[in-house]
Amino acid sequence: MEFRNLGRSGLKVSEIAYGNWLTHGSQVEEDAARACVRAALDEGITTFDTADVYAGTRAEEVLGRALRGQRREGLEIFTKVFWPTGPGMNDRGLSRKHIIESIDASLRRLETDYVDLYQAHRFDHETPLEETLRAFDDLVRRGKVLYVGVSEWRAEEIERALKIADEMGFDRIVSNQPQYSMLWRVIEGEIVPLCEREGVGQIVWSPIGQGVLTGKYKPGQPLPAGSRATDDKGGADMIRRYMSDDHLARVQELKPIADDLGLSMAQLAIAWTLQNPNVAAAIVGASRPEQVADNVKAAGVKLDADVLKRVDDVLDPVAIRDPARTGSPPRRP
Repeated sequence: MEFRNLGRSGLKVSEIAYGNWLTHGSQVEEDAARACVRAALDEGITTFDTADVYAGTRAEEVLGRALRGQRREGLEIFTKVFWPTGPGMNDRGLSRKHIIESIDASLRRLETDYVDLYQAHRFDHETPLEETLRAFDDLVRRGKVLYVGVSEWRAEEIERALKIADEMGFDRIVSNQPQYSMLWRVIEGEIVPLCEREGVGQIVWSPIGQGVLTGKYKPGQPLPAGSRATDDKGGADMIRRYMSDDHLARVQELKPIADDLGLSMAQLAIAWTLQNPNVAAAIVGASRPEQVADNVKAAGVKLDADVLKRVDDVLDPVAIRDPARTGSPPRRP
């Protein structure tokens, strides 16, 4: 396993992070989830990412139990706050009330006294940004949170938050968690240049394009049973944008590139995201331990300029780059 600094902070994270969106407490039984976490630990992964909303808060509980007995100082545990976790009007968003209540609930579920990184899961247009940042800063001062970050914020929102933090003496955002893959490159135009300048690192999710970049979906062929594309709990909606025959045919053209490098297609896709120097870690999920072992082999892989050009030549016509595709709900859900 290789390690990188998270942004300009002193925190080191494993290049491959383990995430449990759409798996723990949802698609995968707890015994299988624990086996995947054990595999991640065995492979040298120390960074684990979750969120209070995943599987209706159950994902945090499963992760907490799976990590029970591990040396806490040897782990980096990340979670998030924003999406609804209850029926009330204040059970959502980034108000002081919800942030303070949510961190306490997350800590109970995760069975820990603190999280290494607490992330604003979207931008809250109904709460003053100063209120959100002060609440986060208070949690840092209390020792419940060591670092703060965001997820799926626009460049201008990150920039505003950094400016307010500097003016008010708050801890600065050290990370952003965006979707990023060979097919989804919307952070490259605005977010990455800003974050490189300001010392904010990317912890990217969906580096294999919801599974499309593994090559298991073939143009004109039935969907594999039990795959993400057949999942009715959120996976199918996310993957639909990549399921045209043009997308799938172009992805198949990546196989000779991966073969030339001695990599699986998933390893190539994950390694590709790690070539971006602003990326601190790529989050992988798994329903089986062997998937973890396969994905971890992308750590430390160096792709030369010729390989990157070959990938661009194949996927550029279908890759999504529009920065406007990053966004948060105009009102709290």
